[in-house]
Amino acid sequence: MTLSEKQRRFTECIGKLISWCYENGFELTFGDAFRSPEQAAANAAAGTGIANSVHTIRLAVDFNLFVDGAYKADTESHRPLGDYWKSLDPDARWGGDFKRQDGNHYSFSHEGRA
Repeated sequence: MTLSEKQRRFTECIGKLISWCYENGFELTFGDAFRSPEQAAANAAAGTGIANSVHTIRLAVDFNLFVDGAYKADTESHRPLGDYWKSLDPDARWGGDFKRQDGNHYSFSHEGRA
């Protein structure tokens, strides 16, 4: 599968995740989606990300989660979303499963990158 084909599949699944959230009482705003390689390198140098981020190839998005109007930054609040996300596609990865948890991160793996 080409990167372009995977990006289109990723976008379709993000749409499903957003719809599912609103059907289940969650609200979202976008955080990071595309991230330049330079920004990814700067984040890695600051210890807040990785240089090889799939954000740089348009296969990741970070969401800000709201429940009853209250912002929820913790990974556990994102768990229902993460579980649903992972059910959508074999390439779907959720940041709550990462060694350094990143609960608001939803991505597709590509060529060994998550």
